[in-house]
Amino acid sequence: MGAGFLLAAIICSLYHMMTTAFISNGWILNKQLTFFAALKSLWWVLKSVLFEELLFRGALLYLVIEKWGTTKACLLSAVCFGIYHWFSYNAFGNPFQMGIIFVMTFIFGWMLAISFAKTKSLYLPIGLHLGWNFFNIVVFSNGPLGKQLFMKANDSHLEGIPSLLVFLFQVVVLPALVYGYFRCKKQE
Repeated sequence: MGAGFLLAAIICSLYHMMTTAFISNGWILNKQLTFFAALKSLWWVLKSVLFEELLFRGALLYLVIEKWGTTKACLLSAVCFGIYHWFSYNAFGNPFQMGIIFVMTFIFGWMLAISFAKTKSLYLPIGLHLGWNFFNIVVFSNGPLGKQLFMKANDSHLEGIPSLLVFLFQVVVLPALVYGYFRCKKQE
């Protein structure tokens, strides 16, 4: 669980650093954030991650693996995880946004499902999910909780090819590292 949290935290932090590294923008500390507000945010992230993990991996995936096998079960779990995030991102009515959200969360959900299936435990998926969500939402203020620990200094944002490359980094690197981990473990 700790290794998953740390790995996700590092990749998420690299992603957010890349969003400002190629433009005249940076990160500033939110001096308005209180200790209790930060604890409340941490609690919100923890509850949401545990809810999603218990629903999509702890219940759905666990039951379906027995009936359909690992590959089909992981696929179903990832599809349901992707569709669920249309609701949490309030994306209905915008097919382009729905497509992007589905692809991103499907890949992430697939990684979490494989992590559960390979370890037969919720520890790694919870660690990966919690590490990503905590750093994305609380540390880098990218989510439904608004301004948290660090905020972008201005409204400048990446555009064009650099934006696409940073986006692809966000979507691909963590799942690729987890996949590589399981490949190496299998060869041992």
